Amino acid sequence: MFIENEQQMMMIRQSARDFAETHIRPYIMEWDESQTFPAPLFKKLGDHGFMGIIVPEAYGGSGFGYQEYITILDEISKVCGSIGLSVAAHNSLCTNHILSFANESQKQKYLPKLATGEWLGAWGLTETGSGSDAGGLTTVAVRDGDYFVLNGSKNFITHAISSDVAVVLARTGEKGDKKGVTAFIIEKGTEGFSAGKKENKLGMRASETACLFFDNCRIHQDQMVGEEGQGFVQALKLLDGGRISIAALSLGIARGAYECALKYANEREQFNQKIFEFQAVGFKLAEMATEIQAAELLTRQAGYMKDRGERISKIGAMAKLYASEAAVSVSNESVQIFGGYGFTKDYPAEKFFRDAKLCTIGEGTSSIQKMVISREIQKDA
Repeated sequence: MFIENEQQMMMIRQSARDFAETHIRPYIMEWDESQTFPAPLFKKLGDHGFMGIIVPEAYGGSGFGYQEYITILDEISKVCGSIGLSVAAHNSLCTNHILSFANESQKQKYLPKLATGEWLGAWGLTETGSGSDAGGLTTVAVRDGDYFVLNGSKNFITHAISSDVAVVLARTGEKGDKKGVTAFIIEKGTEGFSAGKKENKLGMRASETACLFFDNCRIHQDQMVGEEGQGFVQALKLLDGGRISIAALSLGIARGAYECALKYANEREQFNQKIFEFQAVGFKLAEMATEIQAAELLTRQAGYMKDRGERISKIGAMAKLYASEAAVSVSNESVQIFGGYGFTKDYPAEKFFRDAKLCTIGEGTSSIQKMVISREIQKDA
């Protein structure tokens, strides 16, 4: 229903699957244990067209739509959620912010580098005191002639340390004013712009997360994205699309957890039979498969509507909410099916379990998704 060219999609899926099996799977536990962010991998991802998935070919991207994007994230995240998260953040946030709202000069300058993986992107909205309360930013940008001077910090920023460029949201008006936030493109090496230490996380450990700091960081007005005061509205529109990427990430993690549990259940024997043949285990897998199918349909519908230019606030939030909670549920049951082995790092279930939880938090918690959905359905009443 949502995919027009099945043959092309199969080729894209196979390409992403082959890449993940060759370049990611052999190293996932090494990266996870050491919390290594494999920066060279992202140039390879760029060579395969996975760092500019929705960027038009004119800017060096793949020129795909959201159905292809969902497929690629699904396949990569099925192998490693950390890499899937980094691909999603790079494509949906930094790169897409420039693609969606920057002027032509900025697009020509930055998109070819980002879309090919030559440069890695970060996006700075969240702060220590304003996570879900995105309008409560305290990072300020004060105009000084043709420049803005930024002071403050950002928290939980993907690629904060390794990124070559970041799109950063700062307050240029009164706190809480939706027209008082502005977006800026800031390159690595800019004076007064620095990153903090890498966070030591429960899951997604190969995806780099750290703070960004601004200490009298002077940014020329030419680095402003759109008009002054448009940043908050830009961010909300980006997060609508970004929720599709987190839904696809969640879908991949859930699928990976399910597939390894299904394989194990057909190999492990107890009481002279495969454990799959026990109704308790078979029913668990049936529920897991159903949750995954439902999550994919919601995610595909959101992608279909996004590609058609339709408003996706409600369906995007629904997809993100359901898929992320399904990833947690499915990965939990996967550990249970593995039993004691599921609690060890010799088997894959525990990593899916650890990685899945972030999906219910990043780019809007499950509670925030419910708030968005409730507001949207009230409009329909």
